This record gives sequence, structure tokens and C-alpha cells, in this order.
Amino acid sequence: MNKNPLTKGMIEENSAGIGEVSGEMVEDRAKEIALIAGHPVTRNDTEQALRELTGGDEMDPKQAFIESASEDERWGPVPGSTGHQAKESPSEEEDEDGRSESAQLVEEGVSEAGHEQMLQAAIAEKEKELSGG
Repeated sequence: MNKNPLTKGMIEENSAGIGEVSGEMVEDRAKEIALIAGHPVTRNDTEQALRELTGGDEMDPKQAFIESASEDERWGPVPGSTGHQAKESPSEEEDEDGRSESAQLVEEGVSEAGHEQMLQAAIAEKEKELSGG
């Protein structure tokens, strides 16, 4: 099930609306990701930055490939299997994990705070290296 595109994707940064995602924003985010990882900017960093800012698929490529197969190709029932009760669909106010909108916002805030801490630590480490310390 696809998430609501209006609620998916970063819409704020440090409580300020970011508006339409620009190439410069993607490039800046990719640089942050690369700095935290301690390597030069790669295509994967740019792709991850774009996904983070636009709310693109968070699925890894292998899982995306599996999901792209038709249901007949993916689903091979075990002979004699009786199946099981499917879980209840989430309400419109919840995501597929059952989290409310406020829980999703809290998780996004925690994630952004963690990113900011890693970025500041990487910058401090880089400055320390440059000053010969």
C-alpha cells in the first residue's frame, strides 16, 4: 500500500518549511550524508538525499524488485496450508505500522535531531583534523 504523498517526505527542517525541493537542497543533503559517512559524495548519497527530501521509496532495491513481481510470481502457497487471519487495515489517520500522525511527526523529529548530531560531530572531527589536533 502506498503512503499518502501529502504526508510523506520531509516538509520541515528545524521547524521551518522547506518548500519545493531544489537540486541545491539535494546536493547539500548528499554532502551531509557523505560527511557523516566519512567519504566523498557518491551517487548513492545523492539518491538517498533525494529519497529523504521527497519521501521516495525507502525500500532497498532487492525488496523493490521482489515487490515489482506479479502476485502470482511472488506468492507460492505451501500445499496443505490453511492460511491465517490477515491483520486489520490501518485507519486513514495511521500509517501501515499503526502509528498516529503525531507519532510519525515525533519519529521524524527524532530522526532529524539524530542527523543534526551526527553532522555536527562530523564537522567537529573535520575541524579537529584540519587544525592538527
